[in-house]
Amino acid sequence: MALIRWQRPETGYWSPFRQLTNLRDEIDRLFESPLTDLTHSSQQFLSGWLPPVDLYEDKDNLHIKAELPGMNKEDIDISVHDGVLSISGERKEDSKHEDAQVYRAERFVGRFQRTVSLTTPVSVDKVKATYKDGILSIVLPKTEAAKPKQIEVSVS
Repeated sequence: MALIRWQRPETGYWSPFRQLTNLRDEIDRLFESPLTDLTHSSQQFLSGWLPPVDLYEDKDNLHIKAELPGMNKEDIDISVHDGVLSISGERKEDSKHEDAQVYRAERFVGRFQRTVSLTTPVSVDKVKATYKDGILSIVLPKTEAAKPKQIEVSVS
């Protein structure tokens, strides 16, 4: 058995942010393994995913943007019924990892359905949708009755 001379630890540089990052990594590692096993073994429990959407309006239209990266436009379905917009589809897995050990799998694959209640009536026959660079953009024209009207005030 060898004796090692005690040395005072260096106290000149201490980074609290590095300590917080290390703590976060340890917590992530703690929860990562059980959740990874759960997602692979129980597809029904965590089935599907929800793409994030933005909804905004101007005086003539409602606009919806949805993030759907890695999808083909043929795999996206859009419908409007009774004041509810429905976006659904399926993102397919790129490749199988049969002979490899997967260390991290965070990208969602599989079927999804996202419904959004519309705030005003829209002209369903005039809806336009475009898909570019993984962003689905939908323009829903408001009905004439739903558009704001300027009312002139008369002086008597």
